[in-house]
Amino acid sequence: MHPALKKHSTRGLTLLELVIAVMVLSLGSLAAIRATDQSRVAIGGMPTRVLAQIVARNRVQELKLYGAIASGGLPGTVEMGGRSFQVTVDKTATAGGLVEARVAVRGPDGPGAFLVAYVASLGPGS
Repeated sequence: MHPALKKHSTRGLTLLELVIAVMVLSLGSLAAIRATDQSRVAIGGMPTRVLAQIVARNRVQELKLYGAIASGGLPGTVEMGGRSFQVTVDKTATAGGLVEARVAVRGPDGPGAFLVAYVASLGPGS
């Protein structure tokens, strides 16, 4: 038999090895694309949540300024950053004479903020 026919080349990749390598790379690429898409969705709601936190902190400052009792006339809807936010305040008297105010803010597309503060029942200097 001819010696050139007996030798098999061990250099290079077989077709099966190449297909497996491409499949592994494509699975890794799909996982990376999915992870970036999830982070994009999570970041997408961030401006509304940040604005909702600002609205909640503003409402706590209004409660401190006007007092928890006199704050009943504050609006339930607040405009901030071109968005409309629903603000609810649940008040509970504490044994120490303060008022626990639980401020909940809900944005137009769902995400919002929740803040608990302790304020005087009357405003400063009252």
